[in-house]
Amino acid sequence: MPIFGGNPQDPIDEELSRYHPNQGAFTSDLTGQEFWLVLDKGYLPVGLVLGNCVFSMGAMRDHLSRLRAVFRGELSAFSQLLYDARALAMKRMKDEADALGADGVVGVHLSFQEMHDGQIVEVTAVGTAVRYVGHPEGESGHGSVVIPTN
Repeated sequence: MPIFGGNPQDPIDEELSRYHPNQGAFTSDLTGQEFWLVLDKGYLPVGLVLGNCVFSMGAMRDHLSRLRAVFRGELSAFSQLLYDARALAMKRMKDEADALGADGVVGVHLSFQEMHDGQIVEVTAVGTAVRYVGHPEGESGHGSVVIPTN
């Protein structure tokens, strides 16, 4: 039981129950130029979406560190764990975008962070959810992206 009585989660739950993510302002990590290109191609940014996954390395980390001293090469179990964590973080980000009625996610950034001396790995996927709204009749996007090849 909390020191001050009541469930400390109650005010948070109450505030979140009044939040409607499809209404009002939203956040995006797009630059001004990226934002303009999204709009120019007929998409409307609808919100910042995030997916997060935290995996415990558990006993596997200890076994892997011993193997590392004996053998050379890829530690496929460790690699697979990171792939699974990334896939789960991306799925959760996509689920948030789906909840906003988005058609896709742009500007996705992935981060991997070790915690507790490498015992825990956190994977976070962040992007901007977009919905295709098209162009006004007779207009089409004029923006282009040029990638230097030199």
